[in-house]
Amino acid sequence: MMVNDKLHRYFHRGAIASLILLIIWCVLWEMVLAPLHPGGSWVVLKAVPLLIPLYGVFRRDIYTLQWSSMMILLYFTEGVVRGYSDKGSVSAWLGWGEAAIVCVYFVCAVMYLRPYKKAAKRMAKELLDKVNRAK
Repeated sequence: MMVNDKLHRYFHRGAIASLILLIIWCVLWEMVLAPLHPGGSWVVLKAVPLLIPLYGVFRRDIYTLQWSSMMILLYFTEGVVRGYSDKGSVSAWLGWGEAAIVCVYFVCAVMYLRPYKKAAKRMAKELLDKVNRAK
């Protein structure tokens, strides 16, 4: 069980680290590295929604990890689209980097939540068994 606990902690830390990295990545991308307009653009505000789940991810809130793992897929989509459409530019590489960071977050979040999902299924099955026996 100790290995699983250690692995569980690594997935949590990976989710935190990749979420923070994605926030920094988005800000640097749109303000410094390859902004749409010289000097930066309002597109940098795309990093703001990533701040919303940050506290819950730090606190290991299961619900936050669940919904943020779905919300973050929007950033994956943006990364892939800009990776394909901004061919041969820094922005294309940054898009692919964004998609990779999102993949890390998604895998870490899902793997962190996996034991909770199994426990919930087991408890639901036990409850159904009790109800069926009581009939």
